[in-house]
Amino acid sequence: MDEKGQTLFQEFIRADQLGIRLEMVGGLPIWEAQPVLRHQRAVDRIRDSIKPTASTGNGCGCIHVADIYIQFPDGSLKRPDVSIFCDEPEEQDEAVTMVPEAVIEVISRGYEAKDLDIGPGFYLSQGVKDVVIFNPHTLVVLHIRKEEVARHVSPVVLNLSCGCSCEV
Repeated sequence: MDEKGQTLFQEFIRADQLGIRLEMVGGLPIWEAQPVLRHQRAVDRIRDSIKPTASTGNGCGCIHVADIYIQFPDGSLKRPDVSIFCDEPEEQDEAVTMVPEAVIEVISRGYEAKDLDIGPGFYLSQGVKDVVIFNPHTLVVLHIRKEEVARHVSPVVLNLSCGCSCEV
């Protein structure tokens, strides 16, 4: 991360300490209040279900982390609710620069546009293969890939391109 990116990252960390989640997508700043309990419980349930699929031999470790800053190839900083990697990210004290295989976003009331309008196209453009969006209020689950969008109702088990599965 260059000096400008590191300074921006430090400012985002300070905002987080004040209870404001900041992201920067293609130069557009986006903010969101800290998630509520329903949101966090949904994230925890989904993370508990992530595992390699039985038919997978590709060696993906299905490593999942919640709510970490990721600096994407275009310089954008985002905090997916859940990021799934095949290998352990190396970075520890700054934003992760490894692009996740999949991201899962749980919609918070009042911030639907961030996850529905901005997120999917951005993530796919940066190399994320699977984008999953869950609305805990309507139970609608969207599974978005470059070539398709599937709509489901929770609970549903999804098989991800990397060889992991999760129940949303």
